[in-house]
Order: sequence, then structure tokens, then C-alpha cells
Amino acid sequence: MSLETLWFCIIVLFWVGYLFLEGFDFGVGMLLPVLGRDDTERRVLINTIGPVWDGNEVWLIVAAGATFAAFPDWYASLFSATYLPLLIVLVALIGRGVAFEYRGKVDSARWRRNWDRVIMAGSWIAPLGVGLLLTTSILGLPLDEHGNRIGPAFEAVRWDTLLGAVAVVGFSLVHGAAFLALKTAGDVRERARRLAIRLLPVALLPMVALLVIVQLREGEAWTLVPLVLAVVATVVAWQRLVADRDGQAFAALGVTIAAAGVALFGALFPNVLPSTLDAANSLTVGNASSSHYTLTVMTWVGAFGAPAVLVYQGWTYWVFRKRISVKQIPPVHTP
Repeated sequence: MSLETLWFCIIVLFWVGYLFLEGFDFGVGMLLPVLGRDDTERRVLINTIGPVWDGNEVWLIVAAGATFAAFPDWYASLFSATYLPLLIVLVALIGRGVAFEYRGKVDSARWRRNWDRVIMAGSWIAPLGVGLLLTTSILGLPLDEHGNRIGPAFEAVRWDTLLGAVAVVGFSLVHGAAFLALKTAGDVRERARRLAIRLLPVALLPMVALLVIVQLREGEAWTLVPLVLAVVATVVAWQRLVADRDGQAFAALGVTIAAAGVALFGALFPNVLPSTLDAANSLTVGNASSSHYTLTVMTWVGAFGAPAVLVYQGWTYWVFRKRISVKQIPPVHTP
């Protein structure tokens, strides 16, 4: 395997990891006003992701940074072509992070409700933008021979890329409900489980539709295997939720997003950003990559750095692995 192909696979892994980890905490934010019937229950929901949400966002930074370093032309063409949607995503992520930190700073119900709205809005907007970005990379843009986008600023906003955006939102919604069923106790947990059961068959339909469209347009025979695996894992997740096996359902949803990522990016390879104007203008792992020396240095750095990050993040999840209930929420305390 060449270093170019290796780093393409690593970047796919980063994006899948981001969608798996950040997906459920986006979902928690989306469901904040739905499952949190009072302030105490909303604090339960926020506390399930409180120790991990910022660590989950590191995967986005690493995915974008690795793309910039390993495939600078891919990064330049894709991110500049989707500049305005990404700016909106950035504002949503910043607002969401600030809301988590400032929500409890003032002992005021109105203050907390306003920050809850910011959390909810950011949790809906960010996955929409991320889904749009990734689907644009997979389905392509009108690129000229220099890799520049031809057309208006929102050229990336099309019905098929919007389908991808909705697919990420739908997955995050179900993933968040399944995570809350796994991490909470009592009435909150039961409501989350019932909601996940109702949502899953509908919310994951856009993802299945996107997988089928990409397979028909660009797929290879082998990419049909992860596509089928994603569908089977989705069915298993629903069945496990019905059987009251939260952990198994959550794991099955992880298989769903991993298999979907392999199917979508597998259909894209060896392209990294197809040109819808002329296939000769498409960016590939060969013509968009950094030098061999750069990729070699990145490989050595990643070989030593990545295990440390994974161990630390895994340890964090292990420490905060227990369920949370309203009984464990102390009275509101402000500095």
C-alpha cells in the first residue's frame, strides 16, 4: 500500500471516528428540549456528554488537519468551495461550546433556557454542515483544470448533497437517543429508548438512500458489501433497542456508520474530489497529495502520537462510564 493510499484510509478513519463520537453528542444536544422535561433532566442529558464533548471535537480538527497536510490540493479545493457553509458550521460549534460552559454561570431559569437554545441550534446546524462537506467531497464539484470551483458560492448545495447533510443529522439523532438510553437511568433512559425505537426506521432512511445513490453512480462490486453491512447493522440496532440491550444497539450503530463510511469513501477512491465537469479535472490520491517525504514524516509522528491520544480518550470514557440519573444532580450552584 502506498503512503498516499494509507493516508486516504487514515483520513477516512478520522471522519468515521468523528461521526461516531460527535454524532451522539450532537444528538444529545438536539434532544435536549425533547427528553429534558425540566432543568434537572436537562442537566442529566448535558452531564452525559460533559466530560467528552470537547475531546470528540478533536477528531474534526485532526481530520481537517490531516487532509491539509497529506492532501493540500484536496483541502484547498473542498474547503474553499464550501467556505460559507463551513463558516456557519464554525459559528455553530463555537456557540455550542460556549453554551456548555456558560449555561450554569447564572442562577436564572431564563439564562439557562437561552443557552439551551444555543446548544440545540448548534447541535442541528453543525452536523448539517459536516454532512454537506463530506457528501460534496464524495459526489464532486464543478472543478476546472486548476481545481477551482466553477459557479456560485453555494454551488455545493444541491439536492444530493443536502440528502447527505440530512443523513448525518438523522444518524446523529438516533445515535444520541441510543447513547442516552445507555448512559442515563430512570424515566429519562426509558423515554430515550422508546424515542430511539421510533426514530430509527425513519431517521436512517436518508443514509440508506445516499448509500444506494452513491453505489449506483460510482460504486464498485466490493463496496456493495459494506453497504449491505450498514443496512444489516441498522436493523440489528433497532432489534437490540426493542430487546432493551442498549449497549449492543449503540455498538451496532457504530458498525452502521463505519460500514457506511467505507462504502462511501470506497466508491470515491482513488478520487478525493471528483470534477462534475470533466473527469480529467478530478483530484485523486495521486495528484492531490503531499510529497513522499511529508507523508513519511506524518506516518512516523502518527505512529507515536495516535496511540497516546486513543489511550487517553478511552480512559476518559472508562472513568465516566456509569449511568446518570436525576438523583445524582446536585442543586444549582453558581460561582
